[in-house]
Amino acid sequence: MNKTAQNTIPVIAVDGPSASGKGTVAQLVADKLGFGYLDSGALYRVVAFATKQNGIDWHNAEAVAACARKLDIQFKNEQIYLNNTDISELIRTEEMSKGASQVAVHAPLRAALIDLQHKFRQAPGLVADGRDMGTVIFPDAELKIFLTASTETRAERRYKQLLGKGLPANYANILLDLQERDARDKGRASAPLVMAADAILLETDNLTIAEAVNTVLQNFEHKKLNKNCK
Repeated sequence: MNKTAQNTIPVIAVDGPSASGKGTVAQLVADKLGFGYLDSGALYRVVAFATKQNGIDWHNAEAVAACARKLDIQFKNEQIYLNNTDISELIRTEEMSKGASQVAVHAPLRAALIDLQHKFRQAPGLVADGRDMGTVIFPDAELKIFLTASTETRAERRYKQLLGKGLPANYANILLDLQERDARDKGRASAPLVMAADAILLETDNLTIAEAVNTVLQNFEHKKLNKNCK
């Protein structure tokens, strides 16, 4: 598919801070619409995992980017493969979550992953979640959502999620970690976490997942109707 044709494929960009629930909402919206789904955060988790496996310091921007360019990353049936090995569970640890936030600040790495993310834009459409989907990767997205919640709400959700998986969890530590991640994501020089000027703010402190999903779907239908009426 040529670039011009690919750019006509609709994209819903869902951005927001860590533990805001954007991944869950984006995946469900994609399922409802029959669209493809891109979890951009997973790409950075894969890079964190691969660099750690290769003994590369997460603070070494050039080495991290060089490693990322050589990786064979594939998404198959909601599983994530690195060099044909399923690493879906291995990258979902808190360590890899922290690692993803650390490597994501590097401009060379973010540049190295742009083309890979663009390849996910396939018919009939794509729902992409991350930190810079609507501002950098898909600035022409048909709908942009900035999904967020208070730090305390997000920490509580993460705390319950970990306990539900039978993993040890400390609310105070999780809260501090999220505050540090927010500062890192908002303060990085390359593609900082910021709400796109044409994005719709969706605060989920008092919303259920179903309500958040329905809000996104309603806004997408509204955008389509307005587009067709022009």
